[in-house]
Amino acid sequence: MSDFASRPWVASYAPGVPADVPPATETLVDMMAASTRLYGSQHVALDFFGATTTYHRLDALIEAAAQGLRSLGVTAGDRVALVLPNCPQHVIAFHAVLRLGAIVVEHNPLYTRTELLRQFQDHGATAAIVWDNVADTVRSFPAGLGVTRVVSVNITKAMPLGQRALLRLPLPKAVASRTALTSHRNAPGTVSWESLLAMRTSGGPFPAASLDDVAVLQYTSGTTGAPKGAMLTHRNLRINASQGEAWVRGLVKGEEVFYGVLPLFHAYGLTLCLTFAMSVGARLVLFPKFDEDLLFAAMKRNPATFLPAVPPIYQRLVEAATRRGTSLNGIRFAISGAMTLPAPTVAAWETATGGLLVEGYGMTECSPIAACNPIGPSRRPGTVGVPFPSTEIRVVDPENAAVDRAMNEDGELLIRGPQVFQGYWNNDEETVATLLPGGWMRTGDIVRVSADGFITIVDRIKELIDTNGFKVSPSEVEATLLLAVDVIDAAVVGLPTATGSETVAAAVVLRPGARLDVQALRTTARASLAAYKVPRTIVQLDQLPRSIVGKVERRQVRDILLARR
Repeated sequence: MSDFASRPWVASYAPGVPADVPPATETLVDMMAASTRLYGSQHVALDFFGATTTYHRLDALIEAAAQGLRSLGVTAGDRVALVLPNCPQHVIAFHAVLRLGAIVVEHNPLYTRTELLRQFQDHGATAAIVWDNVADTVRSFPAGLGVTRVVSVNITKAMPLGQRALLRLPLPKAVASRTALTSHRNAPGTVSWESLLAMRTSGGPFPAASLDDVAVLQYTSGTTGAPKGAMLTHRNLRINASQGEAWVRGLVKGEEVFYGVLPLFHAYGLTLCLTFAMSVGARLVLFPKFDEDLLFAAMKRNPATFLPAVPPIYQRLVEAATRRGTSLNGIRFAISGAMTLPAPTVAAWETATGGLLVEGYGMTECSPIAACNPIGPSRRPGTVGVPFPSTEIRVVDPENAAVDRAMNEDGELLIRGPQVFQGYWNNDEETVATLLPGGWMRTGDIVRVSADGFITIVDRIKELIDTNGFKVSPSEVEATLLLAVDVIDAAVVGLPTATGSETVAAAVVLRPGARLDVQALRTTARASLAAYKVPRTIVQLDQLPRSIVGKVERRQVRDILLARR
């Protein structure tokens, strides 16, 4: 039996957090209906540059959009692609597609045509709701792909009239802002968002979704290979929101203010903002991108009480607040993910806000949150916390998942819980490789778990470097390089050798004015690392490539170093 079967981590939960949450009984459609009944016209659901939408009004807009999509021929089970930044139309479209019994497919609107086309070819959506800046791109897809219904969204039309008037001023700053936000045109062959809302049908009630219906296809690199569509059901997403609600004790339903800085098309932003925030009747303040000026302007209107983000955002906000002489006090809860949360950032944030900042762990395949630090004194910086309620873990031999590893022994993390996905769209091979018998999911992460259940991420299996039979953890080498006073960022990867092995290589970003001294960095590394772990190649870059949520893209770093070699 696994050492973790007794769930020792439950003893570290904050007071009042249950070991298990009740099974999901309502779909995401039911959840929104319940929030409308509870919060109706008395509570604001959405805030966009100060333009507000109540829960009652949001429900009416969702209904109108669902009817419009039905008029365009969308039916239950169809995939509907969303290619939108954070905006009210994104929230409305997401829930309208679900109300129809259809499936949402989320996309990054900053993707290239090639990246978007590859995903459209995989999921086969014939309808899409897209930002007007990318409408021409989607309309340019081959006719054989079958994307016949495209709705174009001008996000500025959800802004207050005064703000829209400022964007029309013939000033360089206004022109730049307007260009960044909208193309101000409907691409040929598209339907405007406003026209969609005006369509009415007499098709009767929408088909009722079930808990086990797929609600969202969320593209992810998963544990291996190229991006794949993770199938997340209503049950998966609803229970993950319930787990979050149980975890954050002290939430006041109908009174919280969530800041939607994370992209809604990412699994992290989707759950924290599109489901969790809506389920507790929060005011969701939406930002089309992270911008300090926009955020501090919003703080004057409605200060945040809950801010999910990534470490660089917390650090930048503390520094900006100090420069501006502005208070961040009142942000009671902050949950960080996607990358390691430095202890100095935690200390600075908690001093500035008087609230708590904790690190969590998740994957798209877990809807996405599987573990988090307790929101209270038992939190443990340097770890990603303990498993969520109703969530089990095992640590196994990466080469043989049937062999369990003991407490405090490195191994691959397996997860089992009601938030675990149903498999990859049209990809049985990857599904079988990831979902094991008994409901266990392989994460591809090498971890170490303490006797009381706190999880420390060691590295990704697919990113471990094999140098002449010895495994090297990129994270370990990066942490050592960052000890050098001149290094402010580092990424370590393996480069292939003629013998079929790999050599350790590093890309570093230096502080302004510093010069690269390869030998000095190797000397620093040798002080803490075995010789085979010391980088043979060290290259200076101006910056490291990062994902939309700020995680270093080691694959891209590897491509850069290979090109230079």
